[in-house]
Amino acid sequence: MSLAHVHSRALAGINAPQVTVEVHLSNGLPALTIVGLPEAAVKESKDRVRSAILNSGFEFPNRRLTINLAPADLPKEGGRFDLPIALGILAASEQIDKDRLQDYEFIGELSLSGALQLITGVLPSVIQATQQQRFCIIPEANSDEASMAQQATIYPAKHLLEVTQHLATGNTLHPLDASTRHTTLPRYAVDMSEVKGQAQAKRALEIAAAGQHSLIFIGPPGTGKSMLAERLSTIMPPMTEDEALESAAVISLSTQSIDIENGYVRKFRSPHHTASSVALVGGGSNPRPGEISLAHNGVLFLDELPEFDRRVLDSLREPLETGTIMISRAARQVEFPASVQLLAAMNPCPCGYLGDTQHACTDTPDQIQRYRGRITGPFLDRIDMFVDVPRIKRKEHTSHTAEDSAAIRQRVIQARQVQMDRGGVANARLRPAAMKTSCQLTAADEQLLLTATERLGLSSRAHDRILRVARTIADLEQLEDIQTHHLTEAINYRRYPNH
Repeated sequence: MSLAHVHSRALAGINAPQVTVEVHLSNGLPALTIVGLPEAAVKESKDRVRSAILNSGFEFPNRRLTINLAPADLPKEGGRFDLPIALGILAASEQIDKDRLQDYEFIGELSLSGALQLITGVLPSVIQATQQQRFCIIPEANSDEASMAQQATIYPAKHLLEVTQHLATGNTLHPLDASTRHTTLPRYAVDMSEVKGQAQAKRALEIAAAGQHSLIFIGPPGTGKSMLAERLSTIMPPMTEDEALESAAVISLSTQSIDIENGYVRKFRSPHHTASSVALVGGGSNPRPGEISLAHNGVLFLDELPEFDRRVLDSLREPLETGTIMISRAARQVEFPASVQLLAAMNPCPCGYLGDTQHACTDTPDQIQRYRGRITGPFLDRIDMFVDVPRIKRKEHTSHTAEDSAAIRQRVIQARQVQMDRGGVANARLRPAAMKTSCQLTAADEQLLLTATERLGLSSRAHDRILRVARTIADLEQLEDIQTHHLTEAINYRRYPNH
């Protein structure tokens, strides 16, 4: 029977569901039909595949060809199915041995000459193919990206002919050497020692990094808010292998390249304040990840926070709570991971100089109130810490020797390990049930927290966030119980300028 089956992978968010490419040759007028919910780029593959087969020295069957991409209800997009379709046609026409196809999964776009082209979304496909105990044949241009999957057996190929020769002999293509895959220690381009002064802001960054807490810096222009923010990832614990794979898998879905050499450094994303809601949370007719997903397991920095569109900021509220973002379209629903540490910076007023020691503020109270009112209460309620970043004195630029990132990072790693041993998550992700056992207070401290929440007009969510921050401060001191000075410090970080 002139029927062949080839394994491949589609893309559905960060997942890569299996697709079986079925090719059937039958009698009748010569034609090629692709079914199985193919989109435009997939339908066009018949012309690319025909030219690639002929230019590789094979015969294109002069019969009726039916190609089914199963399952039929899963949308298929892109040129990633060119290679499996070509191999299916060659196997169905008995130009290659169809039995050799079953141990492999094939992904790749073909040029008219038969060369394999770079595609997006290879890493999720390689990871899930490995779980099915199959080998992967991919374009050589994607080999660096795919090499992050340490357990996978990956065969990079340049041309359709190399793939067919490998299937015939079993030794034409060579798997990526696991010993050469990138496992280097993280390297950072910036360091906390470059920041002079701002002891309180650096202390807040350390707490935020230790407990994965969200934080807003508030201060005049030129006080170092952005400089501090760029160095948060240098004091965070390096990503585990699973976290690095998750982050790289999301980036592989975009048009951006993956920094293989620094694959274990937590990502730092800083979208411009003119970014749309789709750019920030993801979307499009064929949903793609937004900035919050591209920053997964890393830092999302929003500079000039009040300048962001109000609706754009509000779209972040749910993913900040859940760690995922669901994008719904008429044809499908796609879920992307979005577990980020939110960091933001803003001026205290429109002119930026409210409370500054060197410049007078020129704004009226109404202008200041309108400026701060651009950020909604529900969004601010999801922030753990608010920190003033004042202008430092000139003598601090030369008299202070700042601590480097490595020393701070070591304390952060120790505190994070305590949290993982206790509850399996960072303190910012503690659920209410876990908080009852890990965030217990004395009666006096309970009353102190109750008084503070009443005077500041805080919600129950803000009350819990204060407790989580206090728990992190205690963890940094390697103490089992939350003490009064931990709680008072956490309360002080809750003071937004409106209060």
